[in-house]
Amino acid sequence: MRAVMYLVKRNILIFMRDRGTVISSVLSMLISLGLMILFLGNMNVEDIVYALEKLGGSRDTAADRTNAEYLITMWTIAGILLSNTVTVTITAVGSMIEDEVSMRLASFYVTPVKRLGIAFGYVFSAWCIAVLLCVITMAASQGYLAAAGLAALGGTAQLKLFGMIALNAFVYAAIGYLIALFIHSVGAWNGLLTIVGTLVGFAGGIYLPMSVMPERIADILKHLPVLHGAAMMRVVCTKEAVETTFAGAPAEAVEIFREKMGITVVMGDGPVPFAAQAGYLFTLGALTIVVAVVISRRKNLYDR
Repeated sequence: MRAVMYLVKRNILIFMRDRGTVISSVLSMLISLGLMILFLGNMNVEDIVYALEKLGGSRDTAADRTNAEYLITMWTIAGILLSNTVTVTITAVGSMIEDEVSMRLASFYVTPVKRLGIAFGYVFSAWCIAVLLCVITMAASQGYLAAAGLAALGGTAQLKLFGMIALNAFVYAAIGYLIALFIHSVGAWNGLLTIVGTLVGFAGGIYLPMSVMPERIADILKHLPVLHGAAMMRVVCTKEAVETTFAGAPAEAVEIFREKMGITVVMGDGPVPFAAQAGYLFTLGALTIVVAVVISRRKNLYDR
């Protein structure tokens, strides 16, 4: 166990010492947050205001717009946090590729440490890094809300959100480790990061709401962990904002909005329960680690 923790500490220090990687990771998260709120947010706000007007009745358009802007801001924050748990985690797993190229990984494999311990070292270090940077992003988003005069998340909601960050980071650390077993160059890994960074925004319904996607594409995305992770975070981030924005609106209209914006994932006869989504993510992460360890045991020490 001591050797495993040494490997975890080593990987974290290597990542943190690379100031360029750390700074670029933090800046990319903050820039993404700002761009999403400033540009894509306005389009979604107009859609909400228009939908509320169509419901009829006596409504205050100015208040609806203000509430809609807050709702979309919270929706965007949830999406960015989910995106970061994917991209930052997989970036951190890249230390394994560097170890392979330098032949350090082969040295680890001939030590008494079991393959499961080595896998845990890379997975847990990537998890720690991702959680830390995502917590920084969450704190920055709360600072933005305070500066804009908007209501920040309460303590309970923040604890729930932290738990979801931890769960999602675990899943993608495991997936990243599994993928790393089949990639043997830093260039290929960097290419993968570019692809993942682009696709995760679409897979999680972050760049485009579920309502504007083709039905077949939406059905495929509902089977991926990215969408469920994003939905869980959106439930917590947007709970009060949805209630305020749609105050006085029919319950059916609220449910339609939740589904179209990927806050609720509907499969089969109804929405997927929150607990089922969490169970699915945890099971996926655990099974991925098991599969990765089995594969690593069957690979030749120098044939990675």
